[in-house]
Amino acid sequence: MEFESANPSVVKSIKQRVLLDAWLRALRKSRSLPAIADFRPDGVTDELPDMMGYNVEGEGDTARFLITQEGARLAATYGNVDPERRTNRYLDDAIGPDRYARVAACYRTLLARRRPTYSISMVQDSDGKDVSYERLLLPFGTGHQVQQIVGSYKAISIEGGFKINNLMGVKPKIAPVSIIRAVIDLDFVHGPDRRGTADDVVELS
Repeated sequence: MEFESANPSVVKSIKQRVLLDAWLRALRKSRSLPAIADFRPDGVTDELPDMMGYNVEGEGDTARFLITQEGARLAATYGNVDPERRTNRYLDDAIGPDRYARVAACYRTLLARRRPTYSISMVQDSDGKDVSYERLLLPFGTGHQVQQIVGSYKAISIEGGFKINNLMGVKPKIAPVSIIRAVIDLDFVHGPDRRGTADDVVELS
């Protein structure tokens, strides 16, 4: 499934829209990529369990993503239960080759386009409930080089409560099915300036 250009309205989660708005505000201070120090979303503390931070090492297809922060709920989703190994490891090592192959395009497309990527995959929990897994990745850096990535990951089910443990594990009940893959690069540079009053600063490194 190819990545399609989209505007911010493609993001369904309200919490993720708040993060994207904060990224857009930071972008207005830069000609190309926002600096992580300018990223000031509202209520970020409550969101950290569903967020990850990465340092980008290398470029293009050989780039690797070093985990600098991993939220507790996200660790449960992927079945990573050892708190001592949540950070200072590469994403491909942390989730294994099979799962990495399913998600690598989201990260590499972000590097190539230097704009946020957003994806939705449908999975099932251990009870067979359909769950929508939404991934928003935000690029940060200097000039035209992405140096950090902040990720937000949301699991939502219209069937109500579901089991999050091992939702995206090595052997999910059914393989995740992509229904949206988008690069958010349309109609936002000159859009309305939704300036907030956030004082929070994300520290993910």
